[in-house]
Amino acid sequence: MGKGSRSHQDIGFVSLNARLQQDHEIFDLVSELEAAEGKGTTFYSWLNVPSTASTSEISKAYRKMSMQLHPDKNPYVKDIHKRFARLGVVATILRNPESRKRYDFFYKNGVPKWRGTGYYYSRFRPGLGTVLMFLIILTSGLHLLVQKMNYKRDLERIDKIRQQAKAAAWGPKGIPLEGQRKVKVNLGGEESTSNRWIDMVVEGQNVYILDASGNMEILDASAATPPSVSNTWLIALMMPLVRKVMPAKTANSEEIVGEEDDASSTVESESSKSSMQEKDSRMKAARLPTIKAGGKRRKAGSKMR
Repeated sequence: MGKGSRSHQDIGFVSLNARLQQDHEIFDLVSELEAAEGKGTTFYSWLNVPSTASTSEISKAYRKMSMQLHPDKNPYVKDIHKRFARLGVVATILRNPESRKRYDFFYKNGVPKWRGTGYYYSRFRPGLGTVLMFLIILTSGLHLLVQKMNYKRDLERIDKIRQQAKAAAWGPKGIPLEGQRKVKVNLGGEESTSNRWIDMVVEGQNVYILDASGNMEILDASAATPPSVSNTWLIALMMPLVRKVMPAKTANSEEIVGEEDDASSTVESESSKSSMQEKDSRMKAARLPTIKAGGKRRKAGSKMR
């Protein structure tokens, strides 16, 4: 009994899968036909036959049109091979009773705009890189949305604490008083029983948090962290790595520049030294004494006999 039910289920699944593939083929063909032959073109209108045409009438219309669209007769017509091949597929669908029945259903009711996830996945199957990019963008967008929600909540909480501090400093009338007023505010709320009290200072419209050392830190909207793309998980994860790499590159570039400076200074010093030596040798040659020899003036040679 169990084996029989499983076999029936398998047969039903195969039949359903085959019908879905057939429907997908019809969807593609309808889209291609309208794109090539014009909006609203149907299988029947393209073959110039009524929707009630018999199989023989469809075959006759196909043979006539195939003669007109044959690539040998239209060698210079653009996309003629595609149109001729499409004509054969259309005729095959309409000459098969089962596939024609499926097409007639969509012919009467219209092709659905949403053709199912299986259709789009089979036509536009994404690669691993595309899936990862989609997940990164999706999770980063969700993270940014959470940041916006937290920012809004923090602003409301800050405003609530400021109002509590002002009410404690100014009294029930809510008239601002001059000077600084030190108050205690329960972070859990006025009606809360928790002992989360902090010292605060109210001065005019400004509210400050007073720490243990006596320093005052203003409490306003700037205390909340605004949402930012740079704070999303991927960029926040990559930034420490970038900071580690950038100083190393900067240090290497500085070392290279230093080495180039040292090398250039060495070359300059050697060039200067050689020029000085050349200058000295010229000056020495200019100071060599002259002597008379054979009634002519000559420079004294390096060897004396």
